[in-house]
Amino acid sequence: MTDDRRLTPRSEDFAAWYNEVVLRAELADYSPVRGSMVIRPWGYGIWENMQRALDDLFKETGHENAYFPLLIPMSFIEKEKEHVEGFKPELAVVTHAGGKDLEEPLVIRPTSETIIYSMYSKWVQSYRDLPLLLNQWANVMRWELRTRLFLRTSEFLWQEGHTAHATAEEAEEETRRMLGVYRTFMEEWIAMPPLTGLKSESEKFAGAVRSYSCEALMQDNRALQAGTSHFLGQNFAKQFDLTFQSEAGEEEYAWNTSWGVSTRLVGGMVLTHGDDDGVVVPPRLAPAQVVVVPIARGEDGGAVREKAESLRLQLKDAGVRVRVDARDHLSPGAKFYEWERKGVPIRLEVGPKDLAKEQVVLVNRVELEGEKRKQFLPEDEAVKSLPGRLDRLQAHLLARAVQRREENTRRGAASIDELADHFEDGAGFVYTGWSGDPGVEEEVKERTKATIRCIPDPDFRSSTPPERCVGGEKAEMEVVWARAY
Repeated sequence: MTDDRRLTPRSEDFAAWYNEVVLRAELADYSPVRGSMVIRPWGYGIWENMQRALDDLFKETGHENAYFPLLIPMSFIEKEKEHVEGFKPELAVVTHAGGKDLEEPLVIRPTSETIIYSMYSKWVQSYRDLPLLLNQWANVMRWELRTRLFLRTSEFLWQEGHTAHATAEEAEEETRRMLGVYRTFMEEWIAMPPLTGLKSESEKFAGAVRSYSCEALMQDNRALQAGTSHFLGQNFAKQFDLTFQSEAGEEEYAWNTSWGVSTRLVGGMVLTHGDDDGVVVPPRLAPAQVVVVPIARGEDGGAVREKAESLRLQLKDAGVRVRVDARDHLSPGAKFYEWERKGVPIRLEVGPKDLAKEQVVLVNRVELEGEKRKQFLPEDEAVKSLPGRLDRLQAHLLARAVQRREENTRRGAASIDELADHFEDGAGFVYTGWSGDPGVEEEVKERTKATIRCIPDPDFRSSTPPERCVGGEKAEMEVVWARAY
């Protein structure tokens, strides 16, 4: 007899495991509209905590929130040649509304550079109006052919920052600053440590001068592009006449940046930390950091429920997000299974015997070094220790992810053959030299299905730079290759 609660093991079929765990942890479900998803309350609660943390980081760096329209005139999209070519296959277009054909088709927002910079051109007249630092939280539509919940859907939620500056130097500084904000957030909240660096010309954002990205390594050793930050130069400013009068009295075009992350981060969290029992949610993102399960039987049921509520109030006062699962129609075992699957960081159990002993049963979602997953603790000790335990669990998840990334990184492949061998052996990130020749990049992609994820920032470069490109020429730079989502 098969256990219908069992998930496909990651080692057996990682893709099947991912889809099952997202559905059965109630993070999301399939929408009736092809390629779209419904984000369920537990999944949306995780996204809300991501939003709150990122929004605070954006505001700390001087940004304000605004909102721009969902529908964009097709003529706007077509103004920037690289931009339209990059997005054309993914555009969803409205041609009919109000019972008649539209005079001009309207594109459902794939990204907002065009509509935002057209508005900036109205608002900016002088250098005194700069920098203009805005962000919006919105949904976008990109008509994807192959979709996966959270990782790649036709409609998804995101934030997109768009800024205008008086000089190229200020805009470049902003681009790098926001890349750093993303790295901080991914490390400190998601416990998902990314590499950061410059994208190659073939991998950059359509319409950008330079694109930088955060590349995180998932448990199946595929890379996830988790966030991007783009130096747009004056490309969009010239198309939308975004000019300002400089301090010297000259009319100049503004310099722009854009940067964004999306609900893909929820998928990245699952792929980074999940196990064969379900999702593992880092404490800083968990909608409920602790769930209290009263095991109420017979005449002791009322007292057990009262104790569960007392624990909830004590933990709430300590700043812990906590829920009591007092559902009568489910057995304790069914509740344990559900919260394990959803990845709540810590579970507290309390029953009649625990009341008598003034103790609780504490169960960590993952095993911490030097601790048993299940412990019997005095009530006061358990409550006082919870904030520190959550911090240790958060740090443990980050350390574990960093260790896995480093263990699955290879350096120094001297040829495409060696590079291919690394990927055949299951490598994640592979560092090599590169001449900058796009022909080499294309050959590697054809042979290995790997792409250049980034030209790594100094923090992530090898101590001894490679001298030769994998194509045989002199190396001009070091790059990181990976197979990617």
